[in-house]
Amino acid sequence: MQELTRDMLIKIGENPDREGLKKTPERFDEAIRFLTSGYHQDPREVLQRAIFHEEYDEMVTVKDLDFFSLCEHHILPFFGKCHVAYLPRKNIVGLSKIARVVEMYSRRLQVQERLTQEIATAIMDTLAPHGVAVVIEASHLCMVMRGVEKQNSKAVTSAMLGVFRTRQSTRMEFMELIKPTLNILR
Repeated sequence: MQELTRDMLIKIGENPDREGLKKTPERFDEAIRFLTSGYHQDPREVLQRAIFHEEYDEMVTVKDLDFFSLCEHHILPFFGKCHVAYLPRKNIVGLSKIARVVEMYSRRLQVQERLTQEIATAIMDTLAPHGVAVVIEASHLCMVMRGVEKQNSKAVTSAMLGVFRTRQSTRMEFMELIKPTLNILR
């Protein structure tokens, strides 16, 4: 990775031996390994370590989870907020584990649509709740700093599984809970 970074610096017209760039290949190697560390983790295993049997049958919502990811098309960052809800059947999960699932999937080369679906599917498959809802609102630097250069643009994606898909009242309850957060709903 360090050799590739050094070659890239040369190809863009830089001198990789100048003082400010001498350690850039090493730093980039560390950074990209961290930013893609989600490939080496299984979110379902994390969730399974914190499942508790409770007779709780109301919606559990975790909102405003900050995330950072890399667009697989340009390897530029996209970042924003993720909101997750599930309607337990017999199991609940430690709330921090939901944040960890978001983090693990976001630390891969991604598209926002797949990221949204992967988070929802992992929770649905592992907890077997009545349903899962995920909404992500993000800014993509590939749209902000290059290409169309729309600095205030946001992309919003959702994945609704189980009762969040089939029961409008459940979906609307979730949307109402995250409403103050989402810019599009203000």
